[in-house]
Amino acid sequence: MTFAGSIFLIAVGAILRFATHFHVKGLDLKTIGLILMVVGVVGLVIAIWQWAVWSRRARRAEVVVDDRRAVDPEYRDPRPR
Repeated sequence: MTFAGSIFLIAVGAILRFATHFHVKGLDLKTIGLILMVVGVVGLVIAIWQWAVWSRRARRAEVVVDDRRAVDPEYRDPRPR
């Protein structure tokens, strides 16, 4: 679940929990809203954890290439000047 999906679930759950005043026979919208908010928060925590793990892995995977050439101080250019 992504950040956006988690935030969407939290928002829909909050709307159902706190902003609805109608009743549906056989459904408790306040309970459904609470469940959606809890699932959204759990998904957000998992998304943040995955993001932290992958960003740490990406930093460790960086390869530094040293393309400088070593120069021998005793080397003399054979070309005449």
